[in-house]
Amino acid sequence: MDRASRVLVLGAHPDDAEFFAGGLLHEHKKRGSEIQLVSVTNGQSGHHEMSSDALVARRRAEAQQAGSVLGCPYVCWDFPDGYLEPSIAVREAIIRQIRAFEPDLVLTHRPWDYHPDHRAVGQAVQDASYMVMVPKVAPGYRIPSREPVVAYMVDLFTRPSAFRADFTLDATEHLEGILRMLQCHRSQFAEWIPWIERLGPVPTAPGEWSSWLKDFFLERTAARAQRFWSRDWGPSPTIVEAYEVSEYAGRLSPERQAGLFPACRSSS
Repeated sequence: MDRASRVLVLGAHPDDAEFFAGGLLHEHKKRGSEIQLVSVTNGQSGHHEMSSDALVARRRAEAQQAGSVLGCPYVCWDFPDGYLEPSIAVREAIIRQIRAFEPDLVLTHRPWDYHPDHRAVGQAVQDASYMVMVPKVAPGYRIPSREPVVAYMVDLFTRPSAFRADFTLDATEHLEGILRMLQCHRSQFAEWIPWIERLGPVPTAPGEWSSWLKDFFLERTAARAQRFWSRDWGPSPTIVEAYEVSEYAGRLSPERQAGLFPACRSSS
């Protein structure tokens, strides 16, 4: 590519971008790409004790702190967490964000996932992918010179359609950076997730908390390597990410692959 890549992540919640794609984002940072991270929802429902208003403010601050690790903006939109639908309003917000930033690559969830907000974002991005090039839809922003490539971030679900790993990344060298981003979301990984998943008390001392979070993250992502890392590529890495290219968006030409999926192994 003749310029640095531009990467947009449209996740459902603050912390989705780094949990599912932190390695690729750090790889792009290393190569000078411009990155924008968006949480489509405001994160209002991800706590068992805090009021929604207080939680929204806290999660926005946590997202900004996580974005500073990559040196990029990390914004949370106003759509309510836990109530997201692939509505016209969500679709138009996504269209306007893509037109304003003009990304080469959009990363998002698949329309099949355990969380309804994830599914809604994936569906809304799919619906926006063609309409982003239609001038009379959501007018007021310049139409991109070309439709961006859209890729789904890794998941392990098999119904109604299993994830297809078109590109697989050994993200081990970026584990420290991923954990630094995740540590910013203390409301989630120290409070909400241990409560909703009945994990028991979480250590509060900084060093012990960091060690707990690392163990939690590696345990929750271990199946990625088992599922998507080929034995032909060598020993299984500590942390693996995988990406499925959407057929509903811009075409990924062979000459664009290296720029959009740096350090990744292709299944083709």
